[in-house]
Amino acid sequence: MRPVSKPLALAATAALLFGGAQAQTVLTSSSWLPPSHALTETQKEWCSLLEQKTTGKVKCNLLPRSVAAPPATFDAVRNGLADISFTVHGYTPGRFVTTQIAEFPFLGDNAEAVSVAFQRLYAKTPAMADEHKGVKVITVFTHGPGIVFNTKRPVVKAEDLLGLKWRVGGGMVNEISKAMGMNVTLKPAPESYELLSTGVMDGTLFPAESVESFKIDKVIKHGTQFPGGLYNTSFVFMMNQAKYDALPADVKRAIDEMSGEFAARMFGKAWDKVDRRGMAFMQAAGVQISKADAAFVKAVTARTDPLVDTWAKAAEAKGMKEPKKALVTFRADIAKLQ
Repeated sequence: MRPVSKPLALAATAALLFGGAQAQTVLTSSSWLPPSHALTETQKEWCSLLEQKTTGKVKCNLLPRSVAAPPATFDAVRNGLADISFTVHGYTPGRFVTTQIAEFPFLGDNAEAVSVAFQRLYAKTPAMADEHKGVKVITVFTHGPGIVFNTKRPVVKAEDLLGLKWRVGGGMVNEISKAMGMNVTLKPAPESYELLSTGVMDGTLFPAESVESFKIDKVIKHGTQFPGGLYNTSFVFMMNQAKYDALPADVKRAIDEMSGEFAARMFGKAWDKVDRRGMAFMQAAGVQISKADAAFVKAVTARTDPLVDTWAKAAEAKGMKEPKKALVTFRADIAKLQ
């Protein structure tokens, strides 16, 4: 065997090193929720699938702690503090208007259907994309049907909501709560246990999943379910635009294939799974669950219907065409998907 010349050896080593560097593009992934939360786990699963799909060219590094508080996460991704993360639109009041269409009462009974319909609407609504300038939107999605939880008493009629202090996450749920005459304070979900356990708040609005995720099962005593949920919360799963733009064409293609409805279904299915587990968890913890009757639903409808007009005007000001028609189409799409 002939000895390899030194220049050739160096060239081969450089090629290997260069190839290795190319093969190991690392995306920093940040989550402001606990590692065991469904959204953190789904983000991690999405990253693992991306690594498989790109045959190892890209992998994610899930940071041990969030790079920013929940309300600052959108800007953190936009500014490159993290490459991938998600956030709640309503955590920054007034910034996202068009996406509130996914937060109205009685939309749907499972997160997958609402999330897929939401993503479909987003894909054909330029005004929604305009509100997300600066990031690469992988998908938009929602959690499961919103439930009313409290530490004091059963809530079986509209009047029962009064006289208690409620934590809400912001966005349309804040407007719904105020329309119902509730005393509300905007706080991120991770603060719920402390707020409820210390008596600073008497109740919170959450999907079933959150009772377990935020460990409030020993604090809350009562929950009220509504057909289609009293509200939903809209989320965006996103990537730093500059990071995406710098990726090779085949990697971009892989990300695009895993975006949109693909990712919306992932997050929706994951949430539905933990919502089912959350209901069982509450039953085991002895949380008393009531179901809103027709009279309660009618009262909510009467008080929240005017919010559609207010939102539609604001959405039109943001450039959204025929918002009310879009809401009708959105509801119909959810019904078909369910």
